[in-house]
Amino acid sequence: MKQKIKALVAAATLAVVTLGAQPALAQKSGGILKAYHRGTPPSGSIHEEATNSTVTPYMGVMNNLIMYDQLKATNSLDTIVPDLATGWTWNGDHTELTFKLREGVTWHDGKPFTSNDVQCTFDMLQGKRKKFKLRKNPRKAWYKNLEKVTTNGDFEVTFHLKRSQPALLTLLASGYTPVYSCHVSPKKMRTHPIGTGPFKFVSLKQNESVKFAKNENYWKKGQPYLDGIEWTIIKSRSTRVLAFIAGKFDLTFNADVTVPLQQDVASQAPNAICERVAGASTNLIVNQAKPPFDDDNIRGAMVLTIDRQAFIDIVSKGENLKGGAMTPAPQGVWGMTPEFMSTIAGYGPDVSANREKARELMRKAGYGPDKRLKMEVSTRNIAVYRDPAVILIDHLKEIYIDATLKTIETSNWHATVARKDYSVGLNLTAVGVDDPDANFFENYSCGSQRNYTGYCNQEMEKLFVKQSMMTDQEARRKLVWNIDKRLQEDAARPIIYHGQAYTCFQPKVKGFVAHVNSLYNGWRMEDVWLDK
Repeated sequence: MKQKIKALVAAATLAVVTLGAQPALAQKSGGILKAYHRGTPPSGSIHEEATNSTVTPYMGVMNNLIMYDQLKATNSLDTIVPDLATGWTWNGDHTELTFKLREGVTWHDGKPFTSNDVQCTFDMLQGKRKKFKLRKNPRKAWYKNLEKVTTNGDFEVTFHLKRSQPALLTLLASGYTPVYSCHVSPKKMRTHPIGTGPFKFVSLKQNESVKFAKNENYWKKGQPYLDGIEWTIIKSRSTRVLAFIAGKFDLTFNADVTVPLQQDVASQAPNAICERVAGASTNLIVNQAKPPFDDDNIRGAMVLTIDRQAFIDIVSKGENLKGGAMTPAPQGVWGMTPEFMSTIAGYGPDVSANREKARELMRKAGYGPDKRLKMEVSTRNIAVYRDPAVILIDHLKEIYIDATLKTIETSNWHATVARKDYSVGLNLTAVGVDDPDANFFENYSCGSQRNYTGYCNQEMEKLFVKQSMMTDQEARRKLVWNIDKRLQEDAARPIIYHGQAYTCFQPKVKGFVAHVNSLYNGWRMEDVWLDK
């Protein structure tokens, strides 16, 4: 593995050198990229948010130690390249990961970047900093295995792990893992973030726009090519897509164009380029601490009444995909095969039989045709959430459950479910990294802020750790599938379908590559230019 890592570093370094030669060939500098956004970002602090409403526009403000190659569509261990780090090495048992850091990098306020900033970032993520504390820490569970980060001079850091974790690199490469400055508070990062990245934050106007300007002192010479990026906030999806079709925008929001809407784009703006990506998984969340949903029978019944194919046919004209916790093929690296999925309770094609079993469970819980369960289904107040929530309510009627829809303002949704201020919800989940370490520890591990249902199973915790330590990736894949099956059958966060969506851009936009198996890692925008 150590030799593989060295080979990756060499390949990545070559890629950086090659890309660095491109500006003389074709790229043009100048111009403001005009994009649209679906709603006001809850804040500009990437580490405190759990939505691409923040990471999509703000990723260009920041840098990571390492990142996924912005010009490669699939994120994997093999597509990781240096960023603020120039290279990395593991010790023999993969418990120490050392990074050499780039010299001469400055923050947007002119102060120098050093190893202390890296140490401060991860101390803050672990809750060790007394002065600066995060208001929310949705990915703290990613770093359960991190013991500490130490510095060796100004330009070297070492991550000390409690156990082997080869996939740590995939977490550090996510757009969700920028390096913060020691001298800028989380409070300021929420309203006026300071980074080392290619773009500087300019302004945020509620329900109007978010604007960024070129960092003239960016450490990658000659980049970025754009003079700035302006995101105009338009809450109505049909309105904003029509505005893109009319040529008012160069770029749509991240995976905002549904399968039916993409057909409209193709017919009305045939020159537009639309790249298909794996969107978020649509899932049922049930607060296991709130009666009567602490009853296994009721949760099991709700899983069995779901007709996944009906959801897929209605919402996407048959294009969305069945899957479990991990993103299915063709985009996903770790998803179960259809043959394996067919062994999971509730995934079989006989919906009538599944629902009869569900009604039996409901009767065991004390409900039936003469005593129906009344409740609310909470969801985020945007179309991609509301539409499937209505279908879910219809499916619940089949098993003696009468539900009404409760919508929650988009900027408040994640905070609401994180503090478990709901009973039953229709949620969308997109993981920052297509790797089991990110998904299992963030969404299903005991005590994680993103474990919205409160699922906690010590046997599963041991399996999460076991797969994390494995270096044989094929053996790891088989274990991951069995873990995924158990999560679905335990009603931990039942997956209804995995969305297929499009990010579209005008032909004059060059150098943009949509990352197909994560919504969070392809928005640095330093390679993008306008051919005007």
